Amino acid sequence: MIHVVNGPNLNLLGRREPEIYGTRTLKEICEELEETAFCNSVQISFFQSNHEGEIIDYLQKLKAEDAVILNAGGLAHTSVSLRDCIAAIDAEVVEVHISNITARETFRQSSLLSPVCKGVIMGLGTDVYRVALEWLIERE
Repeated sequence: MIHVVNGPNLNLLGRREPEIYGTRTLKEICEELEETAFCNSVQISFFQSNHEGEIIDYLQKLKAEDAVILNAGGLAHTSVSLRDCIAAIDAEVVEVHISNITARETFRQSSLLSPVCKGVIMGLGTDVYRVALEWLIERE
């Protein structure tokens, strides 16, 4: 199973700072990913929360054979607890960022999560989700 997990404020995609995050909604992104997963006979699930603890609880329930596409939003830059959770679980995690965080404000330029993730995809707009999904499908 591939889990697409989105953190705080990603439910506002399409409305929030479209010059940075684009105009596609989270629902539209999920629909595209669902179609890609279906065409490749892969199970996919979606989870979004504005609450750090809910994201951690969700990730802790995953199995070793699961994979995660994680856009933690601002938590990527601030959450030691989420970083520790990713390090502790057996599921493979690919971190995604819609924008190129290394070209953003200083406080966004590094991710606490990247060192404990399998890989990081950033700066390709909302296509980062599709690229991550295709990469995980090819690895199966």
